[in-house]
This record gives sequence, structure tokens and C-alpha cells, in this order.
Amino acid sequence: METIADFEIKYSQFLDPEGEPQETLPAFARDPEELRAMYRSMLLTRIFDAKAVNLQRTGKLGTYASCLGHEASHVGIGAAMRPEDCLAPSYREYGTMLWRGVGMHEILLYWGGDERGSDFAGPRHDFPFCVPIATQCLHAAGAAMAYKLRGEPRCAVSVNGDGGTSEGAFYEALNMAGAKQLPVVFMVINNKWAISVPLELQTASRTLAQKAVAAGIPGLQVDGNDVIAVRHWVERALERGRNGEGPTLIEALTYRLSDHTTADDASRYRKREEVEAARKLEPLIRLRRYMNAQGIWDDKQEEALTRECIAAVDKAVERYVNTARAPVTAMFDYLFAELPASLREQREQAIRLDGNGAGH
Repeated sequence: METIADFEIKYSQFLDPEGEPQETLPAFARDPEELRAMYRSMLLTRIFDAKAVNLQRTGKLGTYASCLGHEASHVGIGAAMRPEDCLAPSYREYGTMLWRGVGMHEILLYWGGDERGSDFAGPRHDFPFCVPIATQCLHAAGAAMAYKLRGEPRCAVSVNGDGGTSEGAFYEALNMAGAKQLPVVFMVINNKWAISVPLELQTASRTLAQKAVAAGIPGLQVDGNDVIAVRHWVERALERGRNGEGPTLIEALTYRLSDHTTADDASRYRKREEVEAARKLEPLIRLRRYMNAQGIWDDKQEEALTRECIAAVDKAVERYVNTARAPVTAMFDYLFAELPASLREQREQAIRLDGNGAGH
């Protein structure tokens, strides 16, 4: 029997958990301002995330999906993208969204149950949060198809978790992107857990990156706690897409340090020792250690940046809590050009139940 095809999956890491370079860093990572900008975004995302969890715990926010531990993966994606590119997120890519211009108050509005939070003031062409698992992969592939048909030098990026790779929509999107050579990057944030289901119970694949093989597209694995590795390889994948070389799948290895959402209790299914071991690998520590070693960061800068980020988050929270509630009629007014009779009746009932007859 002869071998007619074979494949390999490569892994990349520029900074190890101690912040030590493992190979020559890309050009952007040799620019102190670029490193400081990415670190600032990662720290801002973490402080915002902690505040959002506290808001939920005190009844000021609905169920919220924390991104604790994902900061390098998310900021690396955002830093690699161009403004004209399109993001199709799942529901916890705050670092990517903030980098691209989404307001913190908009994210809070969304998780507070106000759909106006999805009407981003920043990247108008990006997709909103997508809770149905992996369907955003199809959205990204569809956007990439439009870019190719129009001859536009733009790319789409979808982001999903390890559990999303078990969904039919994920495979369908990869297959179409491969067959049509679309300018799209599929990011898989492998945080080891799909809610309470560990990776080993989801798939027999040794890597999630190898799921690209069946679609005929390149797949690689990176250290998702290394913001430099994530940004570098996403930039390369986007360059491929813009040059007409088709899609790429990138698996970023990280760990979900938080509960799946504030409605979850991960202590029921994860060992504390596992979480504590993962904390030693988390992304902010290694980038800070590297910058300290390079003499481009110190404790005073850390303290000043922390104060700055806390102030920015507090300002966003104030804007969120002082936003007037949307009228109850808003859930009906933007669905149809002309409401069906059944919904007209429900709209009137909602106004009566709202208590003031005006729908506000």
C-alpha cells in the first residue's frame, strides 16, 4: 500500500511562560511601543472583565461570559487585523473587540439585556456577539465570499472555542472556504473545556488544528498565552488571504481560568490543582516579565497603567448604568417592515404590561 498524502501540524511559541524568547521575535515585537500597546489592551481587558463579573454578582448585569486567561489570544487577533477586515466573534472576545473600537459600555449594554449594545459605534461592519455555537464561522465565510466576489482586499476572522469544532457549522464553513479559497481565518481558542466537557471527551484528534486537513487548508497550533505568537501567525494568515491564497485555521492553546459564565460553577467539574497550574502560564505574566527584562517596563509604569485602566472602566460603567432603558417596544420595532398581526397584538400587550402606556 502506498502513501498518497501526509500532513503535519506545526506549533509556535515566541515567549515561554517565564517571558524568555524561544526564537527570533518578529519586527513588531521588537518595537517597545507595540508591546506596551498590546499589554495595555490585555490589562484593560482583564480589569474590565473583573468589573463585569462584579456587576453581575451585584445584580447590575445579566449572565456574563468571562474571558479571564484569554487576553493574549484575543488581543493578538485584534492587533493583527486591519480596520477594514471583519470580525465574527462568539461571546467572550472582549480583547479583540476593544482593540477594534467597540466601547466597554456597549459590551455592558449587551450583557445587561439591551440590544443597543450590538450597534457598535466603532467597527460598523463587524458582526455582533454570536451565542449559537460555531454559526459565526459561516458568517465569516459568507463575508469572505463577498469580499472575493467584489475583488476587495479584505479578510474575515471568526473566533470559536474548542467545543465549536464539534459542530456541523464549523466543518461546513471550513469546507466552503477551502473549496472557494476564501480570504478568511478560522481562530479556534482551545481553552480545554466546552462548558463542563473536557477536550478529550469532545474529539479523538490530537490537535484541533488538524481539522483543517479535511478541508484542504493550512492548519497550525500556537501558544495562545503568547500574544506575540498569536499576532504574528494571524498576520501571516491574513496576508495569505489578501493575496488570494485562501483560508487558514489557527488553534490557540490557552485555558479558561474563570467559570464558563456567571451561571456556571466550574469547581464542580475541574480540579483546583489544574486551575492553579494554568494560572502560572497566564498571558499577562509572561509579557510583563519580558518587558521588564528588556528595560521597557517597571513597577511605576504598571501602577500608573492600572490606575488608568480602572478609571476608564469606571467611566464606562457609569455610562452604562446611566443609559436610559430602551422602550419595551424596541423588541418589535426592528424585525419587520410591517409587523404581522400576531406581533402587533403582542406589542400592544407589552405596552400595557410595561405599566405606563408609553413603552418606556
